[in-house]
Amino acid sequence: MLEATYKPAGDTALRVRGLSKRFEGAAAPVWSDISFDIPHGQRVAIIGGNGAGKSTLLRCCMRLIEPDAGEVFFGDRSLSGLRGRELAKARARVGFVFQKHNLVSRLSVLTNVLHGGMAWARTPRMWFHGIATDEHRNYALHCLERVKLGHLCERRADELSGGQSQRVAIARALMQKPKMIFADEPVASLDPQAGEDVMQVFSDLACDESLTLLFVTHHLEHALRYADRVLGLQDFRLGLDASSDSLSARQLRGMYE
Repeated sequence: MLEATYKPAGDTALRVRGLSKRFEGAAAPVWSDISFDIPHGQRVAIIGGNGAGKSTLLRCCMRLIEPDAGEVFFGDRSLSGLRGRELAKARARVGFVFQKHNLVSRLSVLTNVLHGGMAWARTPRMWFHGIATDEHRNYALHCLERVKLGHLCERRADELSGGQSQRVAIARALMQKPKMIFADEPVASLDPQAGEDVMQVFSDLACDESLTLLFVTHHLEHALRYADRVLGLQDFRLGLDASSDSLSARQLRGMYE
């Protein structure tokens, strides 16, 4: 087993302290006493075998799933104790991209991206009625251009390929003006080339806009190619925390043994 050896430097975007989770009725915890810091602008991959709790960890970092113990900080702000609007405001700092893009199929690409603005809109109801200013629409178009899909802004979402749909989901996340992007197996359902294209978009955005990127993947080559750092879950704990350039695919496969 590879031990946690990475020593982060720089201002912290995400701080996790002593996080533990056990689901009701389970004989063992998903994992326990997970701690790590992620500096601003770093790209981090989470790997581990099936059932290791990769997606659960990502969701606990957003409090989409409540941990049993521990604390999560966005910068210096703890998420513990936040409720309602305060929790929503804190979460708005993170653009979350799921494995399934969850686009509204009958709506245009541009309108789907505009929905990402509900995270910070003063009156979110207006987004459901299609009322958005020229400034909002121009920014949504800018987000689409960042993922190289500006030319498809008027196309219906159900006319897109899988890779295009996932890039629209990334643009929707960018519409939130996030400081961090969390992505849960974002290319698991895509063909290899589309998956590479999407991961390159994530990597370029993180580098060009100084976004912190935390993504779950079962593609070890993606962890090595698109992450600065790799976190590995094994035996109910954080068994690996190392820079990607210090690792090989063979070493990473050891996390699955």
